[in-house]
Amino acid sequence: MISFVIPTLNEEKYIGKTLEIISGYKGAYEIIVSDGGSHDRTVEIARNYTDKVIVHTKSYRQTIPEGRNVGAFSARGTYVVELDADTHFPDINDFFETMIDAFESNRNIVAATTWFRVYPNDETQMDWLIYGITGLCSLIICNYMGGGSTSGGEFQMMRRDAFMQVGGYDESLIVMEDNDLFARMHRIGSIYFEPGLKIHHSGRRAHKLGWSVMISDFVRNAVSIAITKKPAMKVWEEIR
Repeated sequence: MISFVIPTLNEEKYIGKTLEIISGYKGAYEIIVSDGGSHDRTVEIARNYTDKVIVHTKSYRQTIPEGRNVGAFSARGTYVVELDADTHFPDINDFFETMIDAFESNRNIVAATTWFRVYPNDETQMDWLIYGITGLCSLIICNYMGGGSTSGGEFQMMRRDAFMQVGGYDESLIVMEDNDLFARMHRIGSIYFEPGLKIHHSGRRAHKLGWSVMISDFVRNAVSIAITKKPAMKVWEEIR
């Protein structure tokens, strides 16, 4: 069984379509929506598709990795698939047939990712270029260098037992928690990049902030985490 885990915060614009696509999967699955305390219709929409909606009610703001962990730690599937609320699959059944075949044919694979693309009608040349470069880097690092890398949290598929073994996401990281997780998971197995597939997402953060800001933020956070074990950013700005 696949456990689809989606952290949300005020995602009424995207969550319905994403859950509709997931509901078209013909294999065994469960959907877990881990909501950070939305003030819009996100939770209402999610409950039309799943009974497993976990709402953060504490006074402090939930981090993205905390939301991901809350969902994943309650998962019952063989595989945990972490998605963003705007992640779409071109053909969800073909997609996961290929991904599960990869895991089953190589028991050393503990986690996997693939190409990320912006929705076809919204994709810019810079989107295509940047996500192409970051995807290529992840492919080389994972499949040829024996490391762990991903372009982001839009799609991460993991064996649940391996995810639990490394303790899940580092909740102190408000950014780059996805790469940190894969870097730790590759110590206990292989991270696989599937070159024949892709997912689509909105690309909204880059479209609003601009790629120059996105790249600058990535570099300074990566350097800060490498040196101090903490990101340079203190708050992850909500883009809706």
